[in-house]
Parts: sequence; C-alpha cells; structure tokens
Amino acid sequence: MIHNTQQETNMSLDITAHPVRSKPDELVPSRYALKVGEIDVLVVSDGVLPLPTKMLGHNADPAIRAAWLNNMFLPPDAFDWALNAVVVRSGGRTILIDAGLGGDPDLHLPRAGQLVKRLDAAGIDLASVTDVVLTHMHMDHVGGLLVEGVKERLRPDLQIHVAAAEVKFWESPDFSHTAMPPGFPDALRSAAKRFVNQYHNHLRQFDEEHEVAPGVVVRRTGGHTPGHSVVRLASGGDALTFAGDAVFAVGFDQPDWHNGFEHDPEEAARVRVRLLRELAATGEMLVATHLPFPSVGRVAVDDDAFRWVPVFWDY
Repeated sequence: MIHNTQQETNMSLDITAHPVRSKPDELVPSRYALKVGEIDVLVVSDGVLPLPTKMLGHNADPAIRAAWLNNMFLPPDAFDWALNAVVVRSGGRTILIDAGLGGDPDLHLPRAGQLVKRLDAAGIDLASVTDVVLTHMHMDHVGGLLVEGVKERLRPDLQIHVAAAEVKFWESPDFSHTAMPPGFPDALRSAAKRFVNQYHNHLRQFDEEHEVAPGVVVRRTGGHTPGHSVVRLASGGDALTFAGDAVFAVGFDQPDWHNGFEHDPEEAARVRVRLLRELAATGEMLVATHLPFPSVGRVAVDDDAFRWVPVFWDY
C-alpha cells in the first residue's frame, strides 16, 4: 500500500528541521513527497527549461507534430519543459537522483537551476546527502553540482554513481545524431568536462546495474546517451522508477518520435518502448525528468501507443 503522507515523509527527511519562509517568487509548489514502501521519496522541481517544440520529435512530420501540440493545448513554437530531481531516503542513506541545471549564463535560462535553493527551502542540508545518482551527464542533470559553493557544502565522502559507459562517452562525445538548438552541444560538452574534473575522486562507476542503498537500484539503459540509466525504488511490494530522459511528454502518444537531445535516437526509442511496456505490465509508478511536475503517475497501454495516468495529488 502506498502512503502519500506528507507529514511522515517530511519528518523522515528532516524537512521540518528548518522553518520554510514563503517568498513571493516561490508561490508555485516545488516539492512533492510520497512513500514507496519504507523508502521516503521527494520529487523536487529544478524549474523549467524553454525549448523549441521541434525538439519533441525532429523526425516527425511537422503537420502531425503541430496537430499533437494543438491537441495538448501547447504553443506551436516553444514551451517549458519541466526539470525534476528526486531525493530518496533508504537504509540510513540520503540519495539525490540527478542535480539539475545549475547556471549557464550563455544560455539565458533564468527559470531553471532552482534545485539547491529548493532543497534548502525543504530543510535538506547538502551535507546530509550521502550519494548522488546520475541518470546521465547532460548539463541539466549535473549542473547543480557545479554551482559556486556547492561542492564545499557536500560531504568529503560523497559517492556519485554513474555508468562507466557515460563517463567514457563524454571523453569524446558524438553529437552527429542529435538535433539541438545552437549553443547546446558546446554547453553540454563543457559542463561534462567540468563535472569530471571537479568530482573524479567521488565517482563510483558501474557497468550495468548497481544497488546504491536497500531497494535503490540504478540500471544502465543506453539510448539517450550510451550510459543513460534509470533508478528503480522497491520496498514492501511498492515500486517507482525514475526514468531520467528515457521518457518525454510526447513519448506516450508517439514513442517513436526522436528527441533532439538523444545521441542514439533509434536505440532511445527502443529503450522507451521497452520501459513503458514494463511499467504498464507491472503497474509501478513512473517519475521522469521532463514530465510535468510532480510527474508521478502510471503507464497504460493504448493500442500501439501508451497513456499517461497521473496519480491524484495527495496533500
């Protein structure tokens, strides 16, 4: 039985340790707590990332893509992608799954990179984080660790879990199959290089699968990037998968559309379909980086496509 009990989860994550002061610019909810068996989970919004709508399916017929956007009441040219990270507490360990965008002044993305501020608002001290799990090393997943002053607040024995194939890929990344806006390849390459330079002593690389804490298992899927991974939480008969960038909002209706950030779009589509079918078969919960916050839901099969079924907001 899943208990979406804010009070229970907040207490176990020490969220009540510090008073939260409301600010005029933080009226929008930025965190959502739930429990997966005995595992405490907190989805935290890193903000939003405005991107061209073509990024949702650059291999799609423009007219069909425009019709999908219209049917979803989305603007035709650009819209805001959610940026979600997750904090997990299991077995005495506090695990941050992905670290948000941080800040890149050259890309002019002022509404993203909110993770550190929002962790502080939730009363989560960076020094309490024992582990970081990276689904991959795109800048919107590692950038929060590069914010000035963050490394000094992290514990010296912090372990950062990432697939070995991902670290290897960013030594000489291939962007030949991507379709990103100008400036993004250079920014991604630079962020990955800075991350490895600053945190190489903290990296704990794995090949295919690794248990980070009781019931917290990271598994390499590939596709989006060669080392892209998903994190499955399982406890007491409940389960939730954080899918990183394996699934985007359009991926349920159009799982074969290629996202502009995918380094191997065809493999990414195969990974997406396989993962969605697994989740539809088990009924387990799904959270993903770029699904609308808080992005907690389940997957249903809808003929040759899928259907996103959000959980009822429990507050």
